[in-house]
Amino acid sequence: MKIDVSSFNMLMEYEMKMGKLYFYEDFVVAEFNEGVHITFDNFSESRTLITSIFEDRPFGFIAHRKNNYSINLTDATSFNKSFPNLKAYAVVCNTLFGKGIFEIENQFFNFNREIFKDLESAQNWVIGIVNSEKELQ
Repeated sequence: MKIDVSSFNMLMEYEMKMGKLYFYEDFVVAEFNEGVHITFDNFSESRTLITSIFEDRPFGFIAHRKNNYSINLTDATSFNKSFPNLKAYAVVCNTLFGKGIFEIENQFFNFNREIFKDLESAQNWVIGIVNSEKELQ
């Protein structure tokens, strides 16, 4: 099923040192700055905001990798435990290097993850997964 992504209304845009978060009803899009190294500790501001907005509802996360950044993979267990209601994790990336990073990250994260070439495809996939989860509740 194709979803009209133009119908998604952004609820809030949040800018922080690491980048920007764009919140929608059922998902968040993250655009992190070039060269940022994300750890469980320096993600606390984002984590608190995400948790307060989605509470215990199923939601999706889209990493729009416009820039190169890294994630501390030794913190993956902590990230996995922090977001039990994260049902879909999409990565938007067009580089071979980014696709390789995605494959490595998949070895550490327990989230339902997929990679996409464009934001619209990622949004469609995330909304499909989140809507399926809502129906199960």
